[in-house]
Amino acid sequence: MAELHHRGTRAVQRMVEHAPSSGGLALWVRHADVDERALPAGPGPKRPPITTDGHTLHYAPDFETLSLPHQTGCVAHAVLHVALRHAQRFEQLKQRSGDADLTLFNLCADAVVNTALGHLAWLELPPQAVRLEQLLGDVLGIRQAPEAALLAWDVERLYHAIDDRGAARSPKQDPQAKQDESRRGSTRPDGSRSAKARILAAGQARDLVPSADTQGPPQAEAEATREWHERLIRAHANDGDHSMLRALLADLPRLHTPWEQALRSQLAHALVHEPSPSWSRPARSWLANQGRTRSGRRLPWEPGTASSRPVPKLAVIVDVSGSVDDALMARFAGEVDAISRRHEAGLVLVIGDERVREVRHAVPGRSGLREIVFEGGGGTDFTPLLEEAARHRPDITVVLTDLQGPARWRPRHPVIWAVPEAFRDAVPPFGRLLVLQ
Repeated sequence: MAELHHRGTRAVQRMVEHAPSSGGLALWVRHADVDERALPAGPGPKRPPITTDGHTLHYAPDFETLSLPHQTGCVAHAVLHVALRHAQRFEQLKQRSGDADLTLFNLCADAVVNTALGHLAWLELPPQAVRLEQLLGDVLGIRQAPEAALLAWDVERLYHAIDDRGAARSPKQDPQAKQDESRRGSTRPDGSRSAKARILAAGQARDLVPSADTQGPPQAEAEATREWHERLIRAHANDGDHSMLRALLADLPRLHTPWEQALRSQLAHALVHEPSPSWSRPARSWLANQGRTRSGRRLPWEPGTASSRPVPKLAVIVDVSGSVDDALMARFAGEVDAISRRHEAGLVLVIGDERVREVRHAVPGRSGLREIVFEGGGGTDFTPLLEEAARHRPDITVVLTDLQGPARWRPRHPVIWAVPEAFRDAVPPFGRLLVLQ
Protein backbone atom coordinates (compact mmCIF):
# COMPACT_ATOMS: atom_id res chain seq x y z
CA MET A 1 0.00 0.00 0.00
CA ALA A 2 1.00 3.66 -0.38
CA GLU A 3 3.19 5.62 2.02
CA LEU A 4 1.18 7.82 4.39
CA HIS A 5 3.06 11.13 4.24
CA HIS A 6 4.21 12.75 1.00
CA ARG A 7 3.54 15.91 -1.00
CA GLY A 8 0.43 14.40 -2.55
CA THR A 9 -1.23 13.33 0.72
CA ARG A 10 -3.92 16.05 0.67
CA ALA A 11 -4.72 15.31 -2.97
CA VAL A 12 -5.12 11.59 -2.26
CA GLN A 13 -7.42 12.40 0.66
CA ARG A 14 -9.55 14.58 -1.62
CA MET A 15 -9.75 11.78 -4.21
CA VAL A 16 -10.90 9.25 -1.62
CA GLU A 17 -13.42 11.74 -0.20
CA HIS A 18 -15.12 12.35 -3.57
CA ALA A 19 -14.67 8.88 -5.17
CA PRO A 20 -13.96 6.36 -2.38
CA SER A 21 -13.31 3.35 -4.63
CA SER A 22 -11.78 4.77 -7.81
CA GLY A 23 -10.00 7.51 -5.86
CA GLY A 24 -8.76 4.79 -3.54
CA LEU A 25 -6.70 3.37 -6.40
CA ALA A 26 -4.07 5.88 -5.25
CA LEU A 27 -3.61 3.80 -2.10
CA TRP A 28 -2.25 0.92 -4.20
CA VAL A 29 0.46 3.15 -5.70
CA ARG A 30 3.82 4.00 -4.17
CA HIS A 31 4.52 7.71 -3.53
CA ALA A 32 7.88 9.44 -3.11
CA ASP A 33 9.07 13.04 -2.78
CA VAL A 34 12.13 13.93 -4.85
CA ASP A 35 14.25 17.04 -5.16
CA GLU A 36 14.85 18.95 -8.38
CA ARG A 37 18.12 17.16 -9.15
CA ALA A 38 16.46 13.72 -9.14
CA LEU A 39 13.88 14.67 -11.76
CA PRO A 40 14.42 13.37 -15.30
CA ALA A 41 15.11 15.90 -18.04
CA GLY A 42 12.18 16.03 -20.42
CA PRO A 43 12.20 16.77 -24.15
CA GLY A 44 11.30 20.41 -23.54
CA PRO A 45 11.97 23.14 -20.97
CA LYS A 46 9.11 22.12 -18.67
CA ARG A 47 9.34 19.59 -15.87
CA PRO A 48 6.10 17.95 -14.73
CA PRO A 49 5.02 18.27 -11.07
CA ILE A 50 4.62 14.45 -11.00
CA THR A 51 6.37 11.70 -12.94
CA THR A 52 5.83 7.96 -12.78
CA ASP A 53 7.86 4.94 -13.79
CA GLY A 54 4.76 2.73 -13.72
CA HIS A 55 5.08 1.87 -10.02
CA THR A 56 5.78 5.05 -8.05
CA LEU A 57 4.56 8.66 -8.22
CA HIS A 58 7.52 11.03 -7.86
CA TYR A 59 6.56 14.49 -6.55
CA ALA A 60 8.68 17.49 -7.55
CA PRO A 61 9.09 20.46 -5.17
CA ASP A 62 6.93 22.63 -7.49
CA PHE A 63 3.97 20.31 -6.82
CA GLU A 64 3.37 22.10 -3.50
CA THR A 65 2.88 25.45 -5.27
CA LEU A 66 -0.24 24.19 -7.06
CA SER A 67 -3.79 24.68 -5.82
CA LEU A 68 -5.42 21.66 -4.17
CA PRO A 69 -7.80 20.97 -7.12
CA HIS A 70 -4.81 21.14 -9.51
CA GLN A 71 -2.79 18.84 -7.24
CA THR A 72 -5.72 16.42 -7.20
CA GLY A 73 -5.91 16.46 -10.98
CA CYS A 74 -2.18 15.73 -11.29
CA VAL A 75 -2.33 12.84 -8.83
CA ALA A 76 -5.46 11.34 -10.40
CA HIS A 77 -3.84 11.62 -13.83
CA ALA A 78 -0.65 9.85 -12.69
CA VAL A 79 -2.58 7.16 -10.76
CA LEU A 80 -4.49 6.24 -13.93
CA HIS A 81 -1.18 6.00 -15.81
CA VAL A 82 -0.11 3.39 -13.25
CA ALA A 83 -3.46 1.59 -13.12
CA LEU A 84 -3.66 1.38 -16.92
CA ARG A 85 -0.05 0.10 -17.03
CA HIS A 86 1.03 2.75 -19.54
CA ALA A 87 4.77 2.63 -18.70
CA GLN A 88 4.84 -1.16 -18.97
CA ARG A 89 2.84 -1.09 -22.20
CA PHE A 90 5.34 1.35 -23.71
CA GLU A 91 8.18 -1.05 -22.89
CA GLN A 92 6.22 -3.92 -24.47
CA LEU A 93 5.55 -1.82 -27.57
CA LYS A 94 9.24 -0.95 -27.82
CA GLN A 95 10.18 -4.63 -27.57
CA ARG A 96 7.71 -5.60 -30.30
CA SER A 97 8.51 -2.80 -32.75
CA GLY A 98 12.14 -2.11 -31.90
CA ASP A 99 11.52 1.65 -32.17
CA ALA A 100 8.77 3.36 -30.21
CA ASP A 101 8.63 7.12 -29.65
CA LEU A 102 8.04 7.92 -25.98
CA THR A 103 6.90 11.50 -26.67
CA LEU A 104 4.13 10.35 -29.02
CA PHE A 105 3.16 7.45 -26.76
CA ASN A 106 3.02 9.73 -23.70
CA LEU A 107 0.78 12.14 -25.61
CA CYS A 108 -1.62 9.30 -26.51
CA ALA A 109 -1.68 8.04 -22.91
CA ASP A 110 -2.24 11.58 -21.57
CA ALA A 111 -5.12 12.15 -23.98
CA VAL A 112 -6.92 8.98 -22.85
CA VAL A 113 -6.44 9.80 -19.15
CA ASN A 114 -7.41 13.47 -19.48
CA THR A 115 -10.68 12.62 -21.22
CA ALA A 116 -11.42 9.91 -18.63
CA LEU A 117 -11.09 12.53 -15.86
CA GLY A 118 -12.52 15.51 -17.75
CA HIS A 119 -16.05 15.19 -16.34
CA LEU A 120 -15.03 15.74 -12.70
CA ALA A 121 -15.64 19.16 -11.12
CA TRP A 122 -13.64 18.47 -7.94
CA LEU A 123 -10.28 18.28 -9.69
CA GLU A 124 -8.50 20.55 -12.15
CA LEU A 125 -6.46 19.49 -15.17
CA PRO A 126 -3.82 21.85 -16.64
CA PRO A 127 -5.26 24.34 -19.18
CA GLN A 128 -3.06 22.90 -21.96
CA ALA A 129 -4.03 19.28 -21.23
CA VAL A 130 -4.75 17.47 -24.51
CA ARG A 131 -8.00 15.50 -24.59
CA LEU A 132 -8.63 12.37 -26.63
CA GLU A 133 -11.33 13.99 -28.76
CA GLN A 134 -8.96 16.91 -29.50
CA LEU A 135 -6.12 14.58 -30.51
CA LEU A 136 -8.41 12.59 -32.80
CA GLY A 137 -9.76 15.74 -34.43
CA ASP A 138 -6.54 17.72 -34.83
CA VAL A 139 -4.27 14.86 -35.93
CA LEU A 140 -6.50 12.18 -37.47
CA GLY A 141 -9.45 14.30 -38.61
CA ILE A 142 -11.88 12.09 -36.63
CA ARG A 143 -14.72 13.75 -34.77
CA GLN A 144 -15.99 11.69 -31.83
CA ALA A 145 -17.74 12.48 -28.58
CA PRO A 146 -15.63 11.82 -25.45
CA GLU A 147 -17.62 8.77 -24.30
CA ALA A 148 -17.56 7.18 -27.76
CA ALA A 149 -13.84 7.86 -28.13
CA LEU A 150 -13.03 6.27 -24.77
CA LEU A 151 -14.94 3.13 -25.75
CA ALA A 152 -13.22 2.88 -29.14
CA TRP A 153 -9.56 3.80 -28.65
CA ASP A 154 -6.82 2.23 -26.55
CA VAL A 155 -3.37 3.77 -26.31
CA GLU A 156 -1.70 1.25 -28.66
CA ARG A 157 -4.30 1.71 -31.40
CA LEU A 158 -4.06 5.48 -31.03
CA TYR A 159 -0.26 5.42 -31.15
CA HIS A 160 -0.15 3.27 -34.29
CA ALA A 161 -2.67 5.57 -36.00
CA ILE A 162 -0.54 8.64 -35.22
CA ASP A 163 2.98 7.26 -35.68
CA ASP A 164 3.68 7.71 -39.41
CA ARG A 165 7.41 8.31 -39.07
CA GLY A 166 9.48 7.27 -42.07
CA ALA A 167 12.54 5.03 -42.38
CA ALA A 168 15.44 5.62 -40.01
CA ARG A 169 18.15 8.05 -41.11
CA SER A 170 21.83 7.47 -40.48
CA PRO A 171 23.55 10.21 -38.47
CA LYS A 172 26.53 9.91 -40.85
CA GLN A 173 24.31 10.61 -43.87
CA ASP A 174 22.19 13.26 -42.21
CA PRO A 175 23.77 15.45 -39.46
CA GLN A 176 20.30 16.63 -38.46
CA ALA A 177 19.44 13.03 -37.52
CA LYS A 178 21.84 13.17 -34.58
CA GLN A 179 20.04 16.20 -33.15
CA ASP A 180 16.69 14.49 -33.72
CA GLU A 181 17.93 11.42 -31.86
CA SER A 182 18.89 13.40 -28.77
CA ARG A 183 15.64 15.35 -28.88
CA ARG A 184 13.18 12.55 -29.63
CA GLY A 185 15.05 9.30 -29.11
CA SER A 186 14.57 8.34 -32.77
CA THR A 187 16.25 9.00 -36.12
CA ARG A 188 13.04 8.44 -38.08
CA PRO A 189 11.66 11.66 -39.62
CA ASP A 190 8.13 12.67 -38.73
CA GLY A 191 5.28 12.20 -41.13
CA SER A 192 2.37 14.65 -41.24
CA ARG A 193 0.45 13.01 -38.38
CA SER A 194 3.50 12.60 -36.13
CA ALA A 195 4.47 16.24 -36.74
CA LYS A 196 0.99 17.49 -35.77
CA ALA A 197 0.97 15.32 -32.66
CA ARG A 198 4.42 16.55 -31.65
CA ILE A 199 3.20 20.14 -31.80
CA LEU A 200 0.45 19.24 -29.32
CA ALA A 201 2.96 17.39 -27.12
CA ALA A 202 5.23 20.46 -26.97
CA GLY A 203 2.73 22.22 -24.74
CA GLN A 204 2.92 19.72 -21.91
CA ALA A 205 5.69 18.05 -19.94
CA ARG A 206 6.30 14.32 -20.33
CA ASP A 207 5.33 12.49 -17.13
CA LEU A 208 5.97 8.86 -18.16
CA VAL A 209 9.56 7.89 -17.33
CA PRO A 210 9.96 4.13 -17.96
CA SER A 211 13.19 2.62 -16.70
CA ALA A 212 15.00 -0.70 -16.80
CA ASP A 213 13.00 -1.78 -13.74
CA THR A 214 9.59 -0.86 -15.17
CA GLN A 215 8.92 -4.37 -16.47
CA GLY A 216 9.34 -7.41 -14.28
CA PRO A 217 9.35 -11.13 -15.17
CA PRO A 218 6.52 -12.16 -17.55
CA GLN A 219 4.51 -14.05 -14.96
CA ALA A 220 4.78 -11.22 -12.44
CA GLU A 221 3.70 -8.72 -15.12
CA ALA A 222 0.69 -10.87 -16.04
CA GLU A 223 -0.36 -11.08 -12.39
CA ALA A 224 0.03 -7.32 -11.86
CA THR A 225 -2.01 -6.61 -15.00
CA ARG A 226 -4.77 -8.94 -13.81
CA GLU A 227 -4.85 -7.24 -10.40
CA TRP A 228 -5.07 -3.71 -11.85
CA HIS A 229 -7.72 -4.81 -14.35
CA GLU A 230 -9.90 -6.15 -11.52
CA ARG A 231 -9.27 -3.10 -9.30
CA LEU A 232 -10.37 -0.71 -12.05
CA ILE A 233 -13.56 -2.63 -12.80
CA ARG A 234 -14.51 -2.97 -9.11
CA ALA A 235 -13.69 0.68 -8.35
CA HIS A 236 -15.75 1.98 -11.28
CA ALA A 237 -18.72 -0.23 -10.36
CA ASN A 238 -18.63 0.69 -6.66
CA ASP A 239 -18.45 4.47 -7.24
CA GLY A 240 -21.16 4.55 -9.91
CA ASP A 241 -21.86 8.13 -10.98
CA HIS A 242 -19.05 9.36 -8.69
CA SER A 243 -16.36 7.26 -10.40
CA MET A 244 -13.16 8.95 -11.56
CA LEU A 245 -13.61 7.15 -14.88
CA ARG A 246 -16.08 8.72 -17.27
CA ALA A 247 -16.72 5.22 -18.67
CA LEU A 248 -15.03 1.84 -18.61
CA LEU A 249 -12.22 2.42 -21.07
CA ALA A 250 -11.19 0.49 -24.12
CA ASP A 251 -7.75 1.19 -22.67
CA LEU A 252 -8.18 -1.14 -19.68
CA PRO A 253 -5.01 -3.24 -19.31
CA ARG A 254 -5.41 -6.47 -21.24
CA LEU A 255 -5.07 -9.73 -19.39
CA HIS A 256 -2.22 -11.76 -20.86
CA THR A 257 -1.39 -15.37 -20.14
CA PRO A 258 2.39 -15.96 -19.99
CA TRP A 259 3.57 -18.34 -22.68
CA GLU A 260 4.99 -20.66 -20.02
CA GLN A 261 1.51 -21.15 -18.59
CA ALA A 262 -0.03 -21.63 -22.03
CA LEU A 263 2.61 -24.21 -23.00
CA ARG A 264 2.17 -25.98 -19.67
CA SER A 265 -1.59 -26.30 -20.02
CA GLN A 266 -1.49 -27.44 -23.66
CA LEU A 267 1.19 -30.07 -23.09
CA ALA A 268 -0.41 -31.27 -19.86
CA HIS A 269 -3.69 -31.84 -21.69
CA ALA A 270 -1.96 -33.83 -24.43
CA LEU A 271 0.28 -35.88 -22.14
CA VAL A 272 -2.21 -36.79 -19.41
CA HIS A 273 -2.97 -40.49 -18.93
CA GLU A 274 -6.45 -40.96 -20.39
CA PRO A 275 -8.44 -43.97 -19.14
CA SER A 276 -10.22 -46.12 -21.72
CA PRO A 277 -12.68 -49.06 -21.40
CA SER A 278 -11.00 -52.44 -20.83
CA TRP A 279 -13.17 -55.47 -21.68
CA SER A 280 -10.60 -57.82 -20.15
CA ARG A 281 -11.52 -56.78 -16.59
CA PRO A 282 -14.82 -55.88 -14.89
CA ALA A 283 -15.52 -52.51 -13.27
CA ARG A 284 -15.10 -52.27 -9.51
CA SER A 285 -18.79 -51.50 -9.04
CA TRP A 286 -19.68 -54.71 -10.90
CA LEU A 287 -17.36 -56.72 -8.64
CA ALA A 288 -18.70 -55.05 -5.49
CA ASN A 289 -22.23 -56.13 -6.41
CA GLN A 290 -20.96 -59.59 -7.41
CA GLY A 291 -22.54 -59.09 -10.80
CA ARG A 292 -26.10 -59.10 -9.42
CA THR A 293 -28.83 -56.72 -8.27
CA ARG A 294 -30.31 -56.84 -4.75
CA SER A 295 -33.10 -59.05 -6.06
CA GLY A 296 -30.55 -61.55 -7.35
CA ARG A 297 -30.81 -60.77 -11.04
CA ARG A 298 -27.61 -60.77 -13.05
CA LEU A 299 -26.17 -57.41 -14.05
CA PRO A 300 -24.86 -56.82 -17.59
CA TRP A 301 -21.09 -56.91 -17.89
CA GLU A 302 -19.49 -53.55 -17.06
CA PRO A 303 -15.96 -53.07 -18.40
CA GLY A 304 -13.21 -51.61 -16.26
CA THR A 305 -10.74 -48.94 -17.32
CA ALA A 306 -7.10 -48.96 -18.28
CA SER A 307 -4.65 -46.26 -19.29
CA SER A 308 -4.72 -45.73 -23.04
CA ARG A 309 -1.17 -44.34 -23.02
CA PRO A 310 1.07 -46.17 -20.54
CA VAL A 311 4.03 -43.90 -21.47
CA PRO A 312 3.11 -40.46 -22.89
CA LYS A 313 5.63 -39.09 -25.36
CA LEU A 314 6.61 -35.54 -26.32
CA ALA A 315 8.48 -34.62 -29.50
CA VAL A 316 10.40 -31.34 -29.70
CA ILE A 317 11.61 -30.18 -33.12
CA VAL A 318 14.35 -27.54 -33.01
CA ASP A 319 14.92 -25.49 -36.16
CA VAL A 320 18.62 -24.63 -35.84
CA SER A 321 18.50 -22.28 -38.83
CA GLY A 322 16.51 -19.80 -36.72
CA SER A 323 17.80 -17.59 -33.93
CA VAL A 324 16.87 -17.96 -30.25
CA ASP A 325 18.78 -16.07 -27.56
CA ASP A 326 20.22 -17.92 -24.59
CA ALA A 327 17.81 -16.48 -22.01
CA LEU A 328 14.74 -17.48 -24.04
CA MET A 329 16.17 -20.94 -24.69
CA ALA A 330 16.84 -21.43 -20.98
CA ARG A 331 13.22 -20.58 -20.12
CA PHE A 332 11.87 -22.82 -22.89
CA ALA A 333 14.12 -25.72 -21.85
CA GLY A 334 13.13 -25.29 -18.22
CA GLU A 335 9.42 -25.54 -19.05
CA VAL A 336 9.85 -28.58 -21.32
CA ASP A 337 11.98 -30.35 -18.72
CA ALA A 338 9.53 -29.62 -15.91
CA ILE A 339 6.53 -30.79 -17.95
CA SER A 340 8.19 -34.01 -19.13
CA ARG A 341 9.35 -34.77 -15.58
CA ARG A 342 5.91 -34.09 -14.07
CA HIS A 343 4.15 -36.38 -16.56
CA GLU A 344 7.00 -38.92 -16.78
CA ALA A 345 6.86 -38.43 -20.53
CA GLY A 346 9.37 -39.80 -22.98
CA LEU A 347 11.13 -37.05 -24.92
CA VAL A 348 12.36 -37.10 -28.51
CA LEU A 349 14.44 -34.22 -29.88
CA VAL A 350 14.55 -33.76 -33.65
CA ILE A 351 17.21 -31.23 -34.66
CA GLY A 352 17.57 -29.91 -38.19
CA ASP A 353 16.90 -27.27 -40.82
CA GLU A 354 16.18 -28.33 -44.42
CA ARG A 355 16.93 -31.91 -43.30
CA VAL A 356 17.16 -33.94 -40.10
CA ARG A 357 20.62 -33.51 -38.61
CA GLU A 358 20.24 -35.33 -35.30
CA VAL A 359 17.67 -37.28 -33.26
CA ARG A 360 18.06 -37.60 -29.49
CA HIS A 361 16.09 -39.58 -26.94
CA ALA A 362 16.06 -37.96 -23.50
CA VAL A 363 14.83 -39.04 -20.11
CA PRO A 364 12.05 -36.98 -18.48
CA GLY A 365 13.38 -33.69 -17.12
CA ARG A 366 16.73 -33.81 -18.94
CA SER A 367 16.13 -32.68 -22.52
CA GLY A 368 19.55 -31.16 -23.21
CA LEU A 369 17.89 -28.27 -25.08
CA ARG A 370 20.31 -25.73 -23.61
CA GLU A 371 23.22 -27.43 -25.40
CA ILE A 372 21.83 -26.90 -28.91
CA VAL A 373 23.75 -24.44 -31.09
CA PHE A 374 21.77 -22.31 -33.55
CA GLU A 375 23.37 -21.59 -36.92
CA GLY A 376 20.92 -18.94 -38.17
CA GLY A 377 20.33 -17.59 -41.65
CA GLY A 378 19.77 -20.86 -43.52
CA GLY A 379 16.65 -22.26 -45.10
CA THR A 380 14.23 -24.62 -43.37
CA ASP A 381 11.96 -27.39 -44.63
CA PHE A 382 9.69 -28.67 -41.86
CA THR A 383 8.45 -31.65 -43.87
CA PRO A 384 11.30 -34.10 -43.08
CA LEU A 385 11.45 -32.88 -39.49
CA LEU A 386 7.73 -33.50 -38.91
CA GLU A 387 7.90 -36.89 -40.62
CA GLU A 388 10.82 -37.94 -38.41
CA ALA A 389 9.01 -36.80 -35.27
CA ALA A 390 5.88 -38.72 -36.28
CA ARG A 391 7.89 -41.95 -36.63
CA HIS A 392 8.29 -41.95 -32.84
CA ARG A 393 4.49 -41.78 -32.31
CA PRO A 394 4.39 -38.75 -29.98
CA ASP A 395 1.23 -37.48 -28.32
CA ILE A 396 2.14 -33.89 -29.21
CA THR A 397 4.95 -32.08 -31.06
CA VAL A 398 6.41 -28.66 -30.22
CA VAL A 399 8.39 -26.93 -32.99
CA LEU A 400 10.84 -24.24 -31.83
CA THR A 401 11.33 -22.11 -34.94
CA ASP A 402 10.95 -18.76 -36.71
CA LEU A 403 8.42 -20.36 -39.13
CA GLN A 404 10.46 -19.37 -42.18
CA GLY A 405 9.95 -22.44 -44.38
CA PRO A 406 7.37 -24.83 -45.89
CA ALA A 407 5.56 -27.72 -44.22
CA ARG A 408 4.16 -30.02 -46.91
CA TRP A 409 3.01 -32.76 -44.55
CA ARG A 410 0.71 -32.62 -41.56
CA PRO A 411 0.87 -35.21 -38.76
CA ARG A 412 -2.23 -36.56 -37.09
CA HIS A 413 -1.18 -35.55 -33.59
CA PRO A 414 -1.36 -31.90 -32.32
CA VAL A 415 1.45 -29.48 -33.22
CA ILE A 416 2.49 -26.29 -31.39
CA TRP A 417 4.69 -23.79 -33.24
CA ALA A 418 6.74 -21.87 -30.64
CA VAL A 419 8.20 -18.69 -32.16
CA PRO A 420 10.23 -15.79 -30.68
CA GLU A 421 8.53 -12.41 -30.22
CA ALA A 422 10.02 -11.02 -33.45
CA PHE A 423 7.98 -13.54 -35.48
CA ARG A 424 4.65 -13.15 -33.68
CA ASP A 425 2.92 -12.26 -36.97
CA ALA A 426 4.01 -15.47 -38.72
CA VAL A 427 1.16 -17.71 -39.89
CA PRO A 428 1.54 -21.41 -39.02
CA PRO A 429 0.57 -23.92 -41.75
CA PHE A 430 -1.56 -25.79 -39.17
CA GLY A 431 -1.65 -26.33 -35.42
CA ARG A 432 -1.38 -23.59 -32.80
CA LEU A 433 1.00 -20.62 -32.57
CA LEU A 434 2.69 -19.83 -29.26
CA VAL A 435 4.69 -16.60 -29.01
CA LEU A 436 7.69 -16.83 -26.64
CA GLN A 437 8.08 -13.35 -25.13
